[in-house]
Amino acid sequence: MKNSTSGVPKTIAAVHDISCYGRCSMQAVWPVLSHYGHLVCPLPTALLSTHTGGFDHFTFLDLSSEMENILDSWRGEDIRFDAVYSGFLGSARQIGTVLSLIGSQSGALVLVDPVMGDNGEIYKTYTSEMCELMHRLCARADIITPNLTEACLLAGVPYDPQPDDAAVAGLIERLDSLCGKSARTIAVTGIRRGDQIGVACSDTRNGGGRIEYRLAPYCETFFPGCGDLLASVLLAGVLAGRTASDTLGQAVSFISEVSYKTQRLGTPPREGVVFENELYRLI
Repeated sequence: MKNSTSGVPKTIAAVHDISCYGRCSMQAVWPVLSHYGHLVCPLPTALLSTHTGGFDHFTFLDLSSEMENILDSWRGEDIRFDAVYSGFLGSARQIGTVLSLIGSQSGALVLVDPVMGDNGEIYKTYTSEMCELMHRLCARADIITPNLTEACLLAGVPYDPQPDDAAVAGLIERLDSLCGKSARTIAVTGIRRGDQIGVACSDTRNGGGRIEYRLAPYCETFFPGCGDLLASVLLAGVLAGRTASDTLGQAVSFISEVSYKTQRLGTPPREGVVFENELYRLI
């Protein structure tokens, strides 16, 4: 990883969709990373009128062709990135585009959030070709942040909504072997333990790959975009030279706190968590 000096602003290629209403995807990624002082360079995968969680009517504009035009422009200007951060990808073509971007950015830290499904179900837009290419994309990553559903899909094991410690260990071991890259961080989100929820993390750069849990009180209300917040805080922390485990502990606590606050405010859940005026807690 290049340019990991704490406090030095980084340049980040953020490959996410833009939802014009709601706090998720780019609308969560951009403010968090900007808060840490980084230059966020969006490579938008799609433009939606709203995100898809809790809305019945939304527009969707595929930006696959424009993604390739943007990459051509970046290459022509020899623009270099300290990190590539990939989220929702709408087609096999887009996954191939991100693989091309990574290949052109030697030394960049790569974080892949494999947005494939939730609650035990794969998204209807996902094809077998996309699943195969997502394995290839994760193999190029330094950090992957699948939720429990996505971790099971990638590992090819049945979904268990509340796996015990042994099952989590087996899942992460399988992910590590499937992805096939040393010195990586695997953070599986959505792990429940009693009245708490959080992340099971294996960080082979720090601690020899042992599994650590970072948990916080579970807010029963579902707010879209929490995974985007967590991955963004994680990326910022690692770029600053912090361990993944420490950063995830901060991220999980932050999301728990702002979730309860949003619940108390009575904000409609589909708007996402009200985090903007709480970002000062992160530094």
